[in-house]
Amino acid sequence: MISIITAARNAFYIAALTAIVFSFGSCASTRPYVYMQGSFDTAKLSQLNPVEPIIRKGDLLSIIVFSDNPDATKIYNQSLITTASSSYTAAGSSGLGSTPAAPGYQVDNNGNIVFQGLGLLHIEGLTKAQLKDTLDARLKDYLHNPYYNIRFLNYKFTMLGEINHPGIISIPGERINLLEAFSLAGDMTFYGRRDNILVIRESNGKREFARLDITKPEIMASPYFYLQQNDVVIVEPNKKRIAASDQVTVRNVTLAATIVSTIAIIYSIFRR
Repeated sequence: MISIITAARNAFYIAALTAIVFSFGSCASTRPYVYMQGSFDTAKLSQLNPVEPIIRKGDLLSIIVFSDNPDATKIYNQSLITTASSSYTAAGSSGLGSTPAAPGYQVDNNGNIVFQGLGLLHIEGLTKAQLKDTLDARLKDYLHNPYYNIRFLNYKFTMLGEINHPGIISIPGERINLLEAFSLAGDMTFYGRRDNILVIRESNGKREFARLDITKPEIMASPYFYLQQNDVVIVEPNKKRIAASDQVTVRNVTLAATIVSTIAIIYSIFRR
């Protein structure tokens, strides 16, 4: 009987010691988040390098035509619909009531839209400025001093991996950099690798892959610092995350083994 009690006590001590060891192992020293450390080459990095968005298949565009003869312009505008005001309101507005918005033009799988009053237009691969030139060429004979308001209605990107709030993020504007994207996604977790961020981009029917180091100021000179619509940003786990996962696995296995051993000892006691 004494040997059984001693074995049970030893099993308890082993379980307690194992828990203490893994507790110390998991409490590794932490470091603050590191972004763009080191000297800044102001001559090189002071220039903004945003990329003009390119119209792609699946994009949803708002295209509103204006001119000096508004009655004639109505022919080339979609009917306005009333939508509830969003959280993005103009400065000085109350944010209440409703606002007019155009339904938008969806770019089909062939890169075309059916434009009000003009019919089929191929616009895939164009920038907004190039689309304005295309519309000018078609409308200048019918409108006096035509001009346009063109916006992307579904400008979005995806954040995955060691992100506090991963998912698809839509923005009302058309320009966002990587730092702003992380801010919208709740920033990286402590376990995210800041020196090996993967950006996946579709361009001209092909996928591009870029690895970025956000701990260096030089990232601001990268063509991938400003995101484009439908970009995918993936943050990989660092070694601490992998080690933490391994520790959890070992801890769970050890705990399960201890429980099984304890149950076996108790069973043997009552069996006798």
